[in-house]
Amino acid sequence: MRELGIGVVGFGWMGQVHARAFSRLPQHYPGLSLRPRLVAVADTASDDRAERASQAFGFEYRFRDWRELVARDDIDVVCVTGPNFIHREVAVAAAAAGKHLWVEKPAGRGAGETRQIAEAVEAAGVQAAAGFNYRNAPAVEHARELVRSGRLGRVEHTAVRFCSDYSAHPDGALTWRFQNEYAGSGVLGDLVSHAVDLTRFVVGELSELVVDRATFIPERPAAVGAASHFSRGADGPRRPVENEDYVAALLRLRDGSRGVLESSRTEVGDQNAYSIEVHGTQGALAWNYRRMGELRVCLDQDVQDAQYATLMVTPAHGELGAFQPGAANPMSYDDLKVVEAYRLAESIVTGRPVGATIRDALVAAETVEAMKVSADERRWVTLEGAT
Repeated sequence: MRELGIGVVGFGWMGQVHARAFSRLPQHYPGLSLRPRLVAVADTASDDRAERASQAFGFEYRFRDWRELVARDDIDVVCVTGPNFIHREVAVAAAAAGKHLWVEKPAGRGAGETRQIAEAVEAAGVQAAAGFNYRNAPAVEHARELVRSGRLGRVEHTAVRFCSDYSAHPDGALTWRFQNEYAGSGVLGDLVSHAVDLTRFVVGELSELVVDRATFIPERPAAVGAASHFSRGADGPRRPVENEDYVAALLRLRDGSRGVLESSRTEVGDQNAYSIEVHGTQGALAWNYRRMGELRVCLDQDVQDAQYATLMVTPAHGELGAFQPGAANPMSYDDLKVVEAYRLAESIVTGRPVGATIRDALVAAETVEAMKVSADERRWVTLEGAT
């Protein structure tokens, strides 16, 4: 069994998720020929957070400067989990140093930075996973199989929604997420990139789109200290929000079907309300992240007055068997990230990409760029490679 040295850059919530995922790999995938070792973490937030990385997670080394982490010979994989504005620099340097990558979405602040990461990965011949975890849900993988096998007939239309309330409060702090210099975009990079990947994974490639977007809370109070995007701001002056809270899009797919995409970060009453519905000429399906282990299916009936049934995923669906022994035993968000880590490990072992890759992140970023153009110019935009 070969040791796989792990370094994590940025140890907020997502850095901790990555560390847990690698720690749990041998528990869920005992046949894996790689054994992860948490070597080092780089984080500038606070000494307390670095200390937690050592005490609770077992990292052997702590750094303020991520360059020291990337330079270590005993690190094979670099997890890029800090704010968007550091992704490109860290990822390109890590790839150039021969390290495999696990990059959270959006990989770059735009398509240009994401393309630079993809080119660096391909030039170095390393493997790179992108953080599109929702495609790893067993019900979603089964939905993809149903669509691709023709069980729904010809797909006619798809509806995908990624809506939440994490920015719904008008006193939510003006963190880096609301400033384009640091984030690149608002809900487009954060949630719409997930919605695009889910649509592509389940149904197929997009070809054209037209988009409207809005910023419902135009000003926010300044952040104090190392605030998260769940934090409330101070009582001082309010500053402008530079990117979008809400996006609505009409989609045309390469198979000729149509789609509707909606996403919001200010939707009162909804938290992590992520879903996809696919309707075909002979059937339909629907999945909601908040009932992750269920897939609503409408199959093998007369197409008029047809009814949905609820399928509870079993260990035969996707990766559920690596986590639970029977149907109706739920998986978690963290479990989906363990699957993501496993597929990156598989990629490293075989030398072939498995799961969501940096190229998937690039397609999502290019789609987001097209959405910006469409909203700014109020027109349909054709995606690159669609014709």
